[in-house]
Amino acid sequence: MRDSSTFSVQLTDPDAGVRNAPPGPRFGRRRRNRHGRGLRGPVIPSHLPGSRSRAERFDDWVMESAQRLERLWGERILDLQMVVQDIPANLETMTAESLRGVLGTSIPAAPNRPPTIIIYRHPVELAAGGFIPPNELVHDVVVEQTAELLGMAPEAVDPAYGRSRA
Repeated sequence: MRDSSTFSVQLTDPDAGVRNAPPGPRFGRRRRNRHGRGLRGPVIPSHLPGSRSRAERFDDWVMESAQRLERLWGERILDLQMVVQDIPANLETMTAESLRGVLGTSIPAAPNRPPTIIIYRHPVELAAGGFIPPNELVHDVVVEQTAELLGMAPEAVDPAYGRSRA
């Protein structure tokens, strides 16, 4: 005699008639297209801005900021290289106080290496925190680091600097 606590499922041939199938749920003809609507597409079409990832949008904001500074300064900043990193590389050695203010870093030019600005994506997104539009904060960080490389005040590099914090 069988123990009543065991459960068994008997799979049937999908081509066999319903009258030959054992009572209970039918598992033989599962399909992805549950309601005959076809395969689902993306939620947001690729030509709309919402379809891009946060990292891609962040890269676009850095590019827009660099293009804006190029229009303002022209040849003087053409050799400037901008890099986006998720977090600072030396995160383990940084204290909480020093990490709080690190949104970007500037590295002066060296032989065989152009001047470089590094913008940290996660700290900038956290600093924006919904109070400041992230694209404006990205521009402010780029302007601050460019000003540090040029030895100027950020307001002299871009007159619109700091509008997001006003």
